[in-house]
Amino acid sequence: MNSCESAYSSVLKRIAAASRAAGRAQPARLLAVGKTKPPAAIRQLAALGQRAFGENYVQEATLKQSELRDLDLEWHAIGPLQSNKCRDVAQHFDWLQTLDRAKLVDLLARHRPPDRAPLNVLIQVNIDDEESKSGCVPEAVPRLAALIGTHAALRLRGLMAIPAPAADLARRRDAFARMRVLFNELASGRTGVDTLSMGMSDDFELAIAEGATMVRIGSALFGARGRESGMGNRES
Repeated sequence: MNSCESAYSSVLKRIAAASRAAGRAQPARLLAVGKTKPPAAIRQLAALGQRAFGENYVQEATLKQSELRDLDLEWHAIGPLQSNKCRDVAQHFDWLQTLDRAKLVDLLARHRPPDRAPLNVLIQVNIDDEESKSGCVPEAVPRLAALIGTHAALRLRGLMAIPAPAADLARRRDAFARMRVLFNELASGRTGVDTLSMGMSDDFELAIAEGATMVRIGSALFGARGRESGMGNRES
């Protein structure tokens, strides 16, 4: 078993164990975050059965998509989204996990190709009100959800969050718990809202314990990488 296979197996086992401990019938979904990793690394993981991949940078992602077009992969945009990138995201991704303001909704819907399935959308919530982080305030979620629902080209699937990287894991767990409450409120009375994306390499088991249905894992799969500045989202 090579290092990639070993890391992938270990992460899947930990996700399954955490999901069982939380009383889940199904394990949380794994989103493999390939930020800064070459297409060959994505291909290697895909050969092991992984299909869902997250990318922070749109230009980097579209280059990988072109090189890996022979594979049946599901692509998630997980970096902060600027309006000038809405066209690319709408045309080249299956999911957007970082919608956080109303002006992006119309742009995404306008540029979604009519021959593609609706773009799956998660609303990113800045659950700890960090000035340097993307995401809307919790109170803005209902309005954004309603706006997304007016567009057939978009499909609201749930929420995403990146709690503050507190050394005290109890504080992170509290943030995850607050996200669970917000998610349950959003899902109540709505069909298709089924995804709570939270938890990364250093805290995904805590996130699963508090209701995460999808975890975004990078370094635990691909190895540590240098931190990029100015992204607003920490290492996955």
